[in-house]
Amino acid sequence: MKKVIRMIDIAESLNVSVVTVSNALNDREGVSPELRAAIKKTADDLGYKYTVNERITSKIENRNIGILMSERFVGEKGTFYWRLCQETSKELLKKNLFAINETLSKDDEKAGILPRIISENKVSGLIVLGQIKHSYIDVLIRCDIPLIFLDFYDKHYNVDSVVTDNFYGMYLLTDYLIENGHKDIRFIGRLNATSSIQDRYLGYVKALMENNICTQNSDIPKAINDRDDNGITLKEFDLPEKMPSAFVCNCDETAFRLISILRSRNINVPDDVSVVGFDNFIVSDVCDPPITTVEVNMKAMAEETVAAMLKKLENKKYRAGRKIILGKTVIKESVKNLK
Repeated sequence: MKKVIRMIDIAESLNVSVVTVSNALNDREGVSPELRAAIKKTADDLGYKYTVNERITSKIENRNIGILMSERFVGEKGTFYWRLCQETSKELLKKNLFAINETLSKDDEKAGILPRIISENKVSGLIVLGQIKHSYIDVLIRCDIPLIFLDFYDKHYNVDSVVTDNFYGMYLLTDYLIENGHKDIRFIGRLNATSSIQDRYLGYVKALMENNICTQNSDIPKAINDRDDNGITLKEFDLPEKMPSAFVCNCDETAFRLISILRSRNINVPDDVSVVGFDNFIVSDVCDPPITTVEVNMKAMAEETVAAMLKKLENKKYRAGRKIILGKTVIKESVKNLK
C-alpha cells in the first residue's frame, strides 16, 4: 500500500517545522520565497495530496473576501450582525481567506454607488450581510463577482444564500406560548423590512392556525410595526389599548425595547404580559427578565457561507442555492404559564 505523505514527512525532509510547512503550503506570511518554493517542490516530489482548501486557495491570486453590511444593521454598540460578521471573518481565516469589511451607507445604497472594495478590485468575492434594496442588488450582480447573501434571500435573484430557519423557529416559539395557555398573541415586526421578518411572521401565523386560534385570514391579528422606512427600530410602538397575553417579537432587540416600553407603563413582564424574541443575542440575557427566544446558529451559518464561497471561487458556475440552518428554542423567564 502506497504511503500517505503528511506534512511531517515534508518537514523532516527539509529539517523544518510542520508549522513552517503549513504556512508555506497555504501561502501564509513568515516563510521566505526561497524556502516556500523548496517546500512546495518537495511536497510535489513526495506526492503530497493537497487538501481542498490548499488546492483552491493556491489558485486564487486575491484571497480577500468582502463582507458588505448596510449601516442600518451596524448600530452604535455590538449588534447581532456584528457577531455574525465576526464569525464569518473567523471562518474565512480558517480557510486561508481574509475578510475586508465595508459598511454601506444609506445614500450610497440609494444612489447605487459601488462599495470601494469592489470598485478598487480589493476582493475576489462578496458576502452581503443583511437585507439590501433590490436596486442595489442589481448593481452588485452586474459586477460579475462571486456573491452570497447571508441572513436573507431574494426570490427575484438567482443568488446563493444562507439563512436561519426563521419560519420553523418562530412556529415553535409561538406554539410554546400556546402550550402555556396563551391565545391572544400579537406579532411585532415590520413585514416588508426583511425576508427574515416575513418568514418569522408566517411561522407565527401557522402556529395560530394549527391550534385553531385563527381559522381564516381575516382572523389573523395585524402585525405591529417596530421600525421606520430605513429599518431603524422605533422608540415607541403603536401598541393596542387592550393588551394581549403575549407578544411575539421578530428579534431580541425589539423584545428588549418592548419590555422597556411596557415597564414605563407599569406593565410587568411576565406577570401581566409575556414576551418572546428571536436570535438569542446578548440583549436577551441582560434584559430583566431574560427573554425566551430562538438561538441562531451563527457558527454554522458562517461555515456554510464560507464553504459555498470557496466552491464558487473554484468554479464560477457553482450554485449552492438557499441553505437553511436550524436554530433552537431557548427558554428563559419572559413567559408566564397561564394554565
